[in-house]
Amino acid sequence: MAASGIRSTRSTTHTVQIAALGANRFQVKGPLTFATARRASQAGEKAFAATDAREFEVSCEGVNAADSAGLAVLLHWMGWARRHDRVLRLTNLPAAIMGVARISEVEGLLQPQSGGS
Repeated sequence: MAASGIRSTRSTTHTVQIAALGANRFQVKGPLTFATARRASQAGEKAFAATDAREFEVSCEGVNAADSAGLAVLLHWMGWARRHDRVLRLTNLPAAIMGVARISEVEGLLQPQSGGS
């Protein structure tokens, strides 16, 4: 992890960052889209694995663009947390992601769940 506590992923035109705001808080900054999904997913996993916190929060307040691939990233992170016996709480979800989640009937999957369930 960089000394600043920020993980960054880049494609040719997009950057997304996973910033560590403390031992159990992270913030996503930039687009969560098809262009950034794979690297964002990997950067999130790496950041989450680096903390010993059993429960942590990921704020999407800094997400400036989102699509269905962004929803897939968040669902992947929720699955990662469950598989590693952690609890992930997502906050400040973008309206675009919530809209896709509603249409897809997966809103409930974005809610915190006990690890391992």
